Amino acid sequence: MKIDFEITEKYSGKKVLHILQNEINLSGRLIKKLKVSGGILLNGKPVRTADYVQKGDILSVMIDFREEADIEPENADFSILYEDDCILAVNKEPGMPVHPSAGHTTGTLANRVLAHFIKKGLSIKVRPINRLDKDTSGIVLFAKNAHIQEQIINQMKENRVYKSYLGIVHGVFIPPDDIINLPIARKSGSIMERIIDPTGAPSITLYKTLEVHKDLSLVEFILKTGRTHQIRVHCKAMGHPLLGDWLYSDIRTDLIGRQALHSHIFSFDHPLNGQRIRLIAPLPEDMKKALRV
Repeated sequence: MKIDFEITEKYSGKKVLHILQNEINLSGRLIKKLKVSGGILLNGKPVRTADYVQKGDILSVMIDFREEADIEPENADFSILYEDDCILAVNKEPGMPVHPSAGHTTGTLANRVLAHFIKKGLSIKVRPINRLDKDTSGIVLFAKNAHIQEQIINQMKENRVYKSYLGIVHGVFIPPDDIINLPIARKSGSIMERIIDPTGAPSITLYKTLEVHKDLSLVEFILKTGRTHQIRVHCKAMGHPLLGDWLYSDIRTDLIGRQALHSHIFSFDHPLNGQRIRLIAPLPEDMKKALRV
């Protein structure tokens, strides 16, 4: 990936290092790698970070490092929502872990994404920007280098990323739309389960009821914070657990084989051109079917 920065009057007389750090927003670690690889160019020629730039110069960085992946590629289909030189966005199917773990060393989305990268001639690591539970479907974003990953994660920290989920809950929320502001903590003695706890991390979820189907509701959830299992824990606390949620609901069902939760919209500013990207993953068939019954 190549990043070009045109030097205007505002930046004339500044050091290359200043532009790299403060305008292109490269980390110190990445700048060191670029110095070693010769990936910093001024008007197409190698340049030192201590050199100065002038109006009209083009400062370029070539972020094109060969990396050894730490997982095995697996050739299998998956649904691509968006792809360019920086980003890959995937509509993850339910029942698939995003990344290998002790319990799932293969058969993950990351294994498939690595095979896709290799087919495109890329020798890079798999870098998921957001993660979904194994049984949650929808949008997962991957960065094609460390710089892009860092830039979008910074947007998430600054609350500049919009994330909307669709879920099916038992019962009907009253009022139909509101804010859930309840702190979440890990349950003592459990590595997975979370609970509402006054000492927990601040956790804010906006919800809006979209449809009511008998004793089920289709609800949109917008995350203002990103705690583990946040929507699932908040729904349980409000007395309206997600349909099929085996961990946070005692209501058994045969309408769906997983928690009815789907990452529906993911919106962010493109790290290179600043253009707003809005990704949409439509409601999956198993959730549609549960609502039709």
